[in-house]
Amino acid sequence: MYTALNRNWLIRNKLYHIPFWCIYHFTWWSIAIGGPLKAAGVLLFSASIIKFSFYVVFQAIAVYFNLYFLIPRYLEKSRFALYITFLILTIAGTSLMITPGYYLSASFFDQTFSQTYGSFYNCLGEAIPSTIASITLAMSIKLTKNWLQTESRKQLLEKEKLETELKFLKHQFNPHFLFNSINSIFFLIHKNPDMASASLAKFSELLRHQLYECNDQQIPLHKEISYLENFIELEKLRHDTIVETAISLETFYADQMGIAPFILMTFVENAFKHVSSHTDRPNRITIELTQDQQQLTLVVANSTTEQTGNQITHYGGIGLNNVKRRLDLIYPGAYHLDIQNENQQFIVTVQLTLSVLQYSQETQMTAI
Repeated sequence: MYTALNRNWLIRNKLYHIPFWCIYHFTWWSIAIGGPLKAAGVLLFSASIIKFSFYVVFQAIAVYFNLYFLIPRYLEKSRFALYITFLILTIAGTSLMITPGYYLSASFFDQTFSQTYGSFYNCLGEAIPSTIASITLAMSIKLTKNWLQTESRKQLLEKEKLETELKFLKHQFNPHFLFNSINSIFFLIHKNPDMASASLAKFSELLRHQLYECNDQQIPLHKEISYLENFIELEKLRHDTIVETAISLETFYADQMGIAPFILMTFVENAFKHVSSHTDRPNRITIELTQDQQQLTLVVANSTTEQTGNQITHYGGIGLNNVKRRLDLIYPGAYHLDIQNENQQFIVTVQLTLSVLQYSQETQMTAI
């Protein structure tokens, strides 16, 4: 919604554009009159500065009205008929608002309007093409800027994806994780063969997911949830201390929704990594995953000690700043991250706006 806050922000951050529009119109003025020196003399020592100001002010208003109101509300939402209609009205209205500048300029020359500029239609004949040119130029600059930002973000995302995959693999497939998991399963073989068999299956699924199912930028939500469940069960199995866990993973349309791989895993892993090791009171981990339409919310809480509470700054071995950066790249403007560390409890709440999964050809072949 285009609120007063948006307008204030726009005014504060676009004031530096005023010199650009002055130079832009002065350039056209110089071409029309026959040189920059002659144009500067006319503007500084005649009433033509009034007409010039009307062009600068009202065309700038039209440009930003188009960029920050018409385009987001109509063009980006594919409401083309309404956009074209309102754009034509904007051009016409701007041209009409420019024409009083001609009348004021003529009055300062002590001449009638018809003696100075001919007719009202002559003024419109100058104002309308000039307004169209200004709006077209601004749209071209804006679209080029957006395209460059999108390409830059894609390149950063690809680089970040490769780096993240390497860091996750390096962290997850370290000897400590592998040997502890395998040893836990080994001891279960004689103690509880059924549990050992189930744990081995989970361990196998965990490795398969990391090796083969995370190559796309997005994976089905249900696969990420299955990975979380397997990881949680293995962590509970191999954890050295007694930990009380409360797990709730409730989602809907998990087959249709897509999510970036490992984006939730980091927070869950951190809870097990930094959970307290009290001997006189319970050690708790709570994981709650809920979904409301396309809004996915994960709340992870773990008990901590005073010594470890302030050290929880490195999630999953890649660092809190890298996690936020990955969220910024993958879900720009579509996530909320809240971190609280108080009363010997560390709570992370992350909300993501998911999108419908777009299956790649490789994913479709795998599914078949």
